[in-house]
Amino acid sequence: MKNIILATLMSAAALSANAQEVNIYSARQPELIDPILAAFTEQTGIATNVVFLKKGLLERLRAEGRRSPADVILGTDIANLDAVVQAGLTRPVSSEIINRNIPAAYRDADGQWFGLTSRARIFYISSDRVAAGEITSYEQLADPQWQGRICTRSGTHDYNIALTAAYLLQHGEADTEAWLSGIKANLARRPQGNDRAQVKAIWAGECDIAIGNTYYMGKMLADPEQAEWANAVTLVFPTLNGIGTHINISGMAMSKSAPNPENALLLMEFLVSDTAQSLYAEANYEYPLNPEIPPSALVASWGDFTPDPTPLSDIAKLRGAALRLMERVDFDG
Repeated sequence: MKNIILATLMSAAALSANAQEVNIYSARQPELIDPILAAFTEQTGIATNVVFLKKGLLERLRAEGRRSPADVILGTDIANLDAVVQAGLTRPVSSEIINRNIPAAYRDADGQWFGLTSRARIFYISSDRVAAGEITSYEQLADPQWQGRICTRSGTHDYNIALTAAYLLQHGEADTEAWLSGIKANLARRPQGNDRAQVKAIWAGECDIAIGNTYYMGKMLADPEQAEWANAVTLVFPTLNGIGTHINISGMAMSKSAPNPENALLLMEFLVSDTAQSLYAEANYEYPLNPEIPPSALVASWGDFTPDPTPLSDIAKLRGAALRLMERVDFDG
């Protein structure tokens, strides 16, 4: 019943010696998944061994190849999940439990990856300087009325590339390039920092609109210093092409090399259970993908929205094209 954080790579033989364990490569921060893994161990008696990889997860799996001890891969967005699938480093999983608990739009048709939680990429707007209803769509970010009033992190960050790929799917290459150029012209400063840094900039009066993920509001409100930033903004759930708000997911896949596939499947099925999805909802300020589990009271207080129904796998296919457009307009320059 313990969760071991592995600092260095251990051999597959050593990790596989105990049949009652499962090995996880996670891009999610330990503090976010530790309570969930502890609940899994308590329920099943299966120990969880975790390697936390903020960066380089794909490269490590490639280097280890068939010798990799990884059983389950936890990714922070569709980008890294799709990357490990395209690299041939996952195996298909067939589970009635997972398919019942996770809607088809948030899992791979061939069972290579499955979503666990979602978050929306929204606007944080100044409560004092932007009126309610004044900006309601992603398309409006390029409107000249916002010149010098927008803040964002790097355009080449995975979160912004995913949004650009979604825009590209709806509007095509020429319109997307013009949109990116329009946003760049409206920036109050060069892209920098993380999503919370953009909200701080609104609080400091440097800009009026920031692009960010929903869960950062929860993180800021939980921090005494950052709560002041959060209280200076209002959340807006914009629409893309009138069909819904862009979302991304955290998710999971089974490693092709998994030495403990039975335990890996048990963990994956646990992660979509009511217990785990409720823990995700409370700890991560994200939206559970199991439709039976509501978001936390805090997250629900931010308001309802309609997610963009476009399959995330379709968006993921355009990530390379989105990155090339971002570089063509020199968005971060």
